[in-house]
Amino acid sequence: MSRWHVRVVGAMVEQPGGRYLITQRPETASLPLLWEFPGGRVEAGETDEAALARELRELLGIDVSVGRLAVHSHHAYPDYDVDLRVFHCSLSGAGGEIRHLRVRDHRWVRLEEMSSYEFPKADAKTLGTLLGLES
Repeated sequence: MSRWHVRVVGAMVEQPGGRYLITQRPETASLPLLWEFPGGRVEAGETDEAALARELRELLGIDVSVGRLAVHSHHAYPDYDVDLRVFHCSLSGAGGEIRHLRVRDHRWVRLEEMSSYEFPKADAKTLGTLLGLES
């Protein structure tokens, strides 16, 4: 039996002062209440950039400009594999006020503060790469 593979994109949305947007997963989601860079699954026929822009509108009601790839990682969970690509992003225009449409909460945190939040294992691996803890 072949394993299920999921392609996921995430956004590193940065505020002036070096704070990044993270969101908390809802209680009813898989991996409930964990924190992550906002994003989601790439649908068939969708580019990573289009999927990321769509997901941020659906999750938070915001528009972003998707920039360059920050990090690409793979993680094997017990029942499936995740191919995760995180992109540098910026709020477009006024950006819109963040609304909790499909997230429980959000925070603006510095990279070095992220260890205070519990992330899914795939995201924790990505953070380790961004912080220079893993290669």
